[in-house]
Order: sequence, then C-alpha cells, then structure tokens
Amino acid sequence: MDNAQPPTPIEAVRALHAEHGLLGHHVCRVLAELVSGPRSLDELIRRTGVSRRTVEQVLTAVGDDLDEGGAHRIKDSLLSLYRQEWSLVDTSSVEDIEAGLDTEALEAMRGFVASGPRPEAALDHVTATPETALRRATWLRDNYDLDGKNVLCLGDHDLTSLALSLVAPSAQVRVVDLDERILRHIDTVAAERGFTIGTTHADLRFGLPPAVEGWADAVFTDPPYTPEGIGLFSTRAAECLAPGHSRMFLAYGYSPRTPALGLKVQQELLRLGFAFEAILPQFNRYYGAQAIGSASDLYVCQPTSHTRKLALRQDQAIYTHGPQSVEASGEVPAALPEAVAERLGAPVTELRRASWTRPVRQSAAAAFDLRADPGPWLLRMLLACSAQKVAFVVANNHPDITSERAQSELRDLVAAKYRLKLHRSTPDGKHAIVVAERAGTGSAIDFVLQRAHGKLGNIWREALIAQRGDLTKRQAREEVAELAPHPDDLELRLIDLPRHRIADVLRAITGR
Repeated sequence: MDNAQPPTPIEAVRALHAEHGLLGHHVCRVLAELVSGPRSLDELIRRTGVSRRTVEQVLTAVGDDLDEGGAHRIKDSLLSLYRQEWSLVDTSSVEDIEAGLDTEALEAMRGFVASGPRPEAALDHVTATPETALRRATWLRDNYDLDGKNVLCLGDHDLTSLALSLVAPSAQVRVVDLDERILRHIDTVAAERGFTIGTTHADLRFGLPPAVEGWADAVFTDPPYTPEGIGLFSTRAAECLAPGHSRMFLAYGYSPRTPALGLKVQQELLRLGFAFEAILPQFNRYYGAQAIGSASDLYVCQPTSHTRKLALRQDQAIYTHGPQSVEASGEVPAALPEAVAERLGAPVTELRRASWTRPVRQSAAAAFDLRADPGPWLLRMLLACSAQKVAFVVANNHPDITSERAQSELRDLVAAKYRLKLHRSTPDGKHAIVVAERAGTGSAIDFVLQRAHGKLGNIWREALIAQRGDLTKRQAREEVAELAPHPDDLELRLIDLPRHRIADVLRAITGR
C-alpha cells in the first residue's frame, strides 16, 4: 500500500520551477504577482508576459496557499515564506514596464483606444495596450531619425499612427488598412487633433495602392501571427520600402512551448532577404493573445539588395487561415452559378474571384464570388467593374445588405454608375446575390466612378470638362482644388480611398 503524501504547495512550486530550467524566471514572475496581488488571470498573464498555460500551472501548484475568492493572491500568512524562498519583490512597488512614457501623451492614447473600433476576430485583431502603442512610437523616435521621414503603418488596429503623431509630429505618417472603421477613426482623431496622417484602403491579399509602393523609410506592422500572415505583410512591407536606409519593424510572438512555429515565421522573413538587426523581447503587450503571454517581440528588420526582387515574386493568394482567407470559400456549390444566372439573365458557367487592383474591363455580363468578403470588397468591385450587368455572391450577413440603412448607403454611393438589386437568402440562407446594372446617367459622378483607378485629381478635372465643355484644363484644375474636401486625396486613386472619403468626394462633385 502506497502511503506517500501528496506534495505540499511549496514542494509543487519547487518542482515546477526546476522543470522550467532556464525559463524558471517565468514561474518567479507569476509568484511575484501573487505576493503583490490580488490579480485576475488576465492581469497575471498581461503583467508577466508568461503564457496562459504556464500561469495556470503555477496557480495549480500553489493551490491551497492561495486566498479564496475571485482574484488570485497568496495568503497573508505565507507571503514572507514565498518571498524568501524565491527572493520575490513586491511588483506593486517596482517600476512598471511602461514607465517613462509622456503622461499627457499616454492619457491621449488611452482615449484614442477607448473610442476606437472593437477588435474584429475575423481579421485576427488583438488589441495592443495604449502604453504599447506609445512605447513603439517613442522607441522609434529615440532610435531613428524620423524628422520628415515617411513612416507607413501597414494595418493599424493598435493606432500606432496616432502615437507617432503625438511624439514625432514631423514624421510623415500614412496608414494602409482593410478595416474601414479604423480608417474612419484615425481620420476623425487626426482632424480633431491637427495630425497630418494619410489613410488609404487596401486588402493586402490583392495588392497595394500605387501611392505607397517604394514610399516608406520605415514600415511598422503587427500582422496575423501565422507564417502566411507574416509572409504576406512582410512582402507588402518590402514593396513599400524606399531604397536606401529603410527598415521594417514587425511585432511577432510565439509561445516558448512552440519554437517550431517561431522558426517557420523567422524563415519566412529570411526567405524575403531580411536581416534581423534586433529582436526586442516582449516589447508589445496586448489585451488577449494569452497563449503567448499577451506579449510579442519587436523585430527590427533590414532589407537587403534582394528583398524587393524576392517580394515581387511571391504568390500572395493566402492572407491567413480562417473564414476570411481568399481560398476559404472552397468549392462553389452548383446551385450558386445557376441562381446567379437566373438573376443576371445571362449564362454563368463559373464565379470569378475578386480582385480590384486593376480595372475589370468587360462589357459582357459577369459574376464574382465574394463569399469571403469581410465587408469592403463589394464596393471596391462595383467601382472596378465596367460590365453592363454584373452579379456578386456574398454572405447573407454581409454588412452592406443586412439593414435598410446599409443597403441605402451602398445604393447611394454607386447610384450614378449602377442600379442595384439585392436578393437576400438566395439560393439558400447562407448566401445573397447582388445584381448591378449600368445606370447610364452620364453625370460627372458616373464619369469619375467609371475611372476609379485613375488619379482622382485628373479624373475629376476631366469630368468637369466633359460636363461643361467651356472649361480649360487650368480652370477645371483650380475648381477641383477648391472643391476637394481632402486635397491630398487628389493624388490618390478613388478606389484606394477609405469609404467615408469616397462619399465625401462624391458629395463635393454634386455640390451637396
């Protein structure tokens, strides 16, 4: 008969500490929080940067030595024992990792984040803390000459662009993002605070706006943490970097338990010809991402002479695994082409894949598969297409068709070019079909919408001349400059503007 007694909590923690070997300090970090507590599980992970699994192991080992209640803290009677055993310091009296940040700027960042859009799980959003966004900007300012330099945020759910504008106002900051909510929020804050931040829409799976290719002295990105996501964002970053002394700053983290994943991601960066100038451990902290300790490293990557050439050869069909990946739609059910053909009034043998990097020049009826559209694709495809009739298969919960208001807003945006018919729950409850037929208004807005890939200033000028007939190019250019709601947008393509600024341009053209 085995009469062995189970280990005491102290013995269990000793064993766990020994098991972690060189990473035993991870166990001590958690213990230090438990003697300083009380701490919630989220706080334990975020404050220590230790993975959720390790934190849970420590809590299990400490067991009965924890106070009872919702939060976690070692019992008062045992605090001195734990402090002495592992030389623990009360973390409530230790300088915080974010100490030294400008207090006023930090308060502003907290307000920007609190009023910003919520994370979108389908886009792999995990929100960095306001302290992290400001810490990034401060570190970049203190270690690189940002005065007058072009800094691009490739995806900016964390609002690093706003932090840069707070601490390095002389930097020329631009944001490229898929999420229209983020672009609108950044534009709103920038207008209120007098920041000069440019915002541009893009889905990196399909390419970049020409205006940012080779533009950036520095690119900051915090992409989806998969080899595919890192590969795609790093490739696009390489395309954006200007020749010379440019750098990519990339946030990425992996659990110490899965070094093979970290290796695979680093191999993606090396395959693109990036050299690692520095890796700053646990530089970024997050609300979430507990599998990696709510923390990630900051990679400082220097492009080599081969980087841009290698980037241009990449096949970027894959964004990341999940419901928004380009190939996630899988096989096309036979009922879809048949249903589209019936609504389109033309034969449909297959559904074409989405892409609006170039004009979709086709006069005959066409049909496209937009089932993986996270929201912005439908409008961009309506701008890109020139067919007399075109149909799109979207998810039945697509944000542009789920309410009368959303439907009305979409119709209003493209009314001068296309008349829309929306067929919800067709051919089943998962799908909807949007049919667009050329409106043929011949208006100035129609002229501009049909040429969404041209430089806006030039197209708008030509639209005025075509409509009025009595304007010279100089007169039309001066009128456009006076009417433009956002003058910098005149150098961009209409199809690359955030949705709310497309609406602003169309209102300005009609004088509304």
